[in-house]
Amino acid sequence: MKVFVRERVKAAEGDKKPRFRIVAIDGGALTIKVKRIRKCELDQIAEHTGAEIVYLPRDGRGKEGKRDESVEA
Repeated sequence: MKVFVRERVKAAEGDKKPRFRIVAIDGGALTIKVKRIRKCELDQIAEHTGAEIVYLPRDGRGKEGKRDESVEA
Protein backbone atom coordinates (compact mmCIF):
# COMPACT_ATOMS: atom_id res chain seq x y z
CA MET A 1 0.00 0.00 0.00
CA LYS A 2 1.19 3.53 -0.78
CA VAL A 3 0.01 6.80 0.76
CA PHE A 4 0.74 9.88 -1.37
CA VAL A 5 1.08 13.17 0.53
CA ARG A 6 2.19 16.70 -0.23
CA GLU A 7 3.35 19.52 2.01
CA ARG A 8 0.78 22.25 2.55
CA VAL A 9 1.57 25.76 1.30
CA LYS A 10 0.38 27.63 4.41
CA ALA A 11 2.07 25.38 6.96
CA ALA A 12 5.81 25.61 7.52
CA GLU A 13 8.18 23.57 9.65
CA GLY A 14 7.94 24.69 13.28
CA ASP A 15 4.31 25.83 12.98
CA LYS A 16 1.91 24.11 15.32
CA LYS A 17 -0.30 23.09 12.40
CA PRO A 18 -0.48 19.82 10.47
CA ARG A 19 1.99 20.15 7.60
CA PHE A 20 0.81 17.49 5.14
CA ARG A 21 -2.27 16.72 3.07
CA ILE A 22 -3.09 13.22 1.86
CA VAL A 23 -3.54 13.23 -1.91
CA ALA A 24 -4.22 9.55 -2.65
CA ILE A 25 -4.01 6.02 -1.28
CA ASP A 26 -3.10 3.07 -3.51
CA GLY A 27 -4.13 -0.41 -2.38
CA GLY A 28 -5.45 -1.63 0.94
CA ALA A 29 -8.64 -0.73 2.77
CA LEU A 30 -7.47 2.35 4.67
CA THR A 31 -9.95 5.13 5.43
CA ILE A 32 -8.61 8.57 6.37
CA LYS A 33 -11.04 10.99 8.01
CA VAL A 34 -8.88 14.14 8.25
CA LYS A 35 -7.95 16.81 5.69
CA ARG A 36 -4.54 17.58 7.15
CA ILE A 37 -2.13 15.33 9.02
CA ARG A 38 1.11 15.60 10.97
CA LYS A 39 4.29 13.75 9.97
CA CYS A 40 4.36 11.76 13.23
CA GLU A 41 0.80 10.58 12.50
CA LEU A 42 1.81 9.55 8.97
CA ASP A 43 4.76 7.60 10.37
CA GLN A 44 2.52 5.74 12.83
CA ILE A 45 0.00 4.87 10.10
CA ALA A 46 2.82 3.55 7.90
CA GLU A 47 4.28 1.52 10.76
CA HIS A 48 0.97 -0.15 11.67
CA THR A 49 -0.30 -0.78 8.14
CA GLY A 50 2.99 -1.49 6.39
CA ALA A 51 2.28 1.35 3.96
CA GLU A 52 4.93 3.33 2.13
CA ILE A 53 4.63 7.14 2.42
CA VAL A 54 5.33 8.91 -0.91
CA TYR A 55 6.08 12.62 -0.55
CA LEU A 56 5.04 14.49 -3.70
CA PRO A 57 7.13 17.53 -4.66
CA ARG A 58 5.58 20.99 -4.90
CA ASP A 59 6.23 23.15 -7.95
CA GLY A 60 7.93 25.80 -5.78
CA ARG A 61 5.93 28.68 -7.24
CA GLY A 62 2.67 28.20 -5.36
CA LYS A 63 0.61 29.10 -8.44
CA GLU A 64 -0.66 25.66 -9.45
CA GLY A 65 -4.44 25.49 -9.22
CA LYS A 66 -4.92 29.05 -7.95
CA ARG A 67 -6.91 31.62 -9.84
CA ASP A 68 -5.15 34.65 -11.29
CA GLU A 69 -5.46 37.60 -8.86
CA SER A 70 -5.09 40.16 -11.69
CA VAL A 71 -8.42 39.11 -13.25
CA GLU A 72 -11.37 40.74 -11.50
CA ALA A 73 -14.40 38.58 -10.94
